Amino acid sequence: MILRTEKLCRTFSNGGTQQHVIKNLDLEIREKDFTVIMGASGSGKSTLLYALSGMDTPTLGSVYFGDTDISKYTNDQLAVFRRENCGFVFQSIYLLENMTVFDNVMTGALVVQKNSPALVRKVEVLLKKVGIGEEIWNKYPNQLSGGECQRVGIVRAIINDPKILFADEPTGSLNSSSSNDVLDIFTQIHQNGQAIVMVTHDLKTALRGTRVIYLRDGAVIGEHQMPPYGTDDIKERREGLQDLLDRMGW
Repeated sequence: MILRTEKLCRTFSNGGTQQHVIKNLDLEIREKDFTVIMGASGSGKSTLLYALSGMDTPTLGSVYFGDTDISKYTNDQLAVFRRENCGFVFQSIYLLENMTVFDNVMTGALVVQKNSPALVRKVEVLLKKVGIGEEIWNKYPNQLSGGECQRVGIVRAIINDPKILFADEPTGSLNSSSSNDVLDIFTQIHQNGQAIVMVTHDLKTALRGTRVIYLRDGAVIGEHQMPPYGTDDIKERREGLQDLLDRMGW
């Protein structure tokens, strides 16, 4: 177990009205799992991901990273926690437009690691692994396709060997071909031992997980376990997950 919540609540004020997005949620995220969070729009998926990752502070309750209650951290402590333990991939690809592909990844690495020939080599190897060849390294984000930008974003997210990788609709703005390429990368890094928590509304994306939890009104109302992607029959895998979603009224 790498993360867990106890009685987690997140409430927002909206025009004087209290909106309870997450309600007394107890949840465990296991190490090396590929956990997928699903649910209808407004169910609290992204809010939960932000709370788990220290990007947001709970209204009540606790988030534990191992034995440490990070919900008691100050903003500065949370920034250090995220930098040292987390990687992030979002639907919007936040690459620095005035930096090349290579420098975007190096900038992320240098926040934690010292510049060295070994680090440069690590960046080179990871970029090549996700299909970003040397001919692209000196290009700028506006010269790349959306799929290429997202692959660079994934390398930047994993360059510091995070304990856990968080992804919020990482294929939401990509076409089908680019989505498949990005999902293959997520599958590969999970099979290499990376813990992943991903929010998605897409069945094809969710099929890559090993555990799917379904939220409604800020509470987990359903869960489905799957073996690692590629080790079972894809038809049976799809039918099993579809059965959960049908029961949830998805």
